[in-house]
Amino acid sequence: MDRYDVIVIGGGISGTSLAHACARAGLSVLVAEKTDAPGGCIHSHRLESGYWFELGAHTCYNSYRALLEALESKNALDKLLPRAKVPFRLLSNGKVRSIASELSLLSLLAHVPSILFASKEGRTVRDYYEPLVGRGNYERVFGPLFAAVPSQSADEFPSDMLFKKRERRKELPRSFTLTGGLQTVVDVLLDAPKLTLLLNAEAVAIERQAEQFVVRFADGSEHRGRFLAMAIPPNAGARLLKPGFPALADALSHIQVTRLSSIGVALPRRATPLEPLAFLIPLDQRFYSAVSRDTVPDPTYRAFAFHLKPELSLDEGLRLICQTLHTDREQLEHVVQRHVELPSPRLGHPGIVREIDQAIAGQPLFVTGNYFGGLAIEDCVLRSNAEAARLLKAAGAAA
Repeated sequence: MDRYDVIVIGGGISGTSLAHACARAGLSVLVAEKTDAPGGCIHSHRLESGYWFELGAHTCYNSYRALLEALESKNALDKLLPRAKVPFRLLSNGKVRSIASELSLLSLLAHVPSILFASKEGRTVRDYYEPLVGRGNYERVFGPLFAAVPSQSADEFPSDMLFKKRERRKELPRSFTLTGGLQTVVDVLLDAPKLTLLLNAEAVAIERQAEQFVVRFADGSEHRGRFLAMAIPPNAGARLLKPGFPALADALSHIQVTRLSSIGVALPRRATPLEPLAFLIPLDQRFYSAVSRDTVPDPTYRAFAFHLKPELSLDEGLRLICQTLHTDREQLEHVVQRHVELPSPRLGHPGIVREIDQAIAGQPLFVTGNYFGGLAIEDCVLRSNAEAARLLKAAGAAA
């Protein structure tokens, strides 16, 4: 049985960034990831040829200062790759259209004065934006556009969690990925002497024994740590923590979760007539979005990640993809499918976060994820940095 200063359950960007901060401070860290690869909602599917495409998060921005500082600490800013400027497009009645062509401009102009009195506080996305753009524009265009951001209906999201204004680092590309895809962020942050990554390690039980945590895994192994950090979906965290930390488990169980199925395909450039684009968003919402690799052009391949409703089977999803791309199944040279769980925050979410923080106050237990300040990569890193600072303070006091 190995013993570490910190055990982090979950190898997504939240767990990875918290582990990086702790290892950088000199603590020994175990990151336990239940799947065969770290990354969580970041997943760059890589082919043997070196070509890659995203199945999850796909873009970072120069306003992601916490993420950039972490990469800078690893001398990895040279891996940033600017995204090519290609348009966003809508899919309307089987035709690719511009966003402007689907809007009622008269309705937009009529609602401009509403901006002067708009406040996001205590309002859902729909409650806030519908008066600004008009009901017809919201239902037809903006609803599907907003749903594409979290890959689920965003109508009932708290309006202040969806989009945030952040200070930019203007010397860096406004939007970027990395060489090898966003997965490179995770690879870089996990590359540390005192950090151990354990894959295919599903935690099934947590116990507190003699001022340390014992984490048991599905394969029967156990690992011990002075501190424990949870970086997994809230429903999974609630199940693990209920025996020993019922108040925390109860708070986590109040966060709604939805499932998402993503299918990524790569095909020869000549195999689809679609013009280069960054996103394709259907107005009929048969799927949430198709994210293209056209932002990093390749002379041979194009690739698309379709974010679909989970009830669709792989065959149904591929038929929909072929119909959208105007291609045949035989042209899809690479197909990969992934299922993830995503938080669905609702009004009152800050109150749940306060309950979580109250439940772990003074405990050697830390919680991070994409369900605190927001779903963006930067929100994950900010929460992880805050929890890492709290952990390091506790470690210093205990030394």
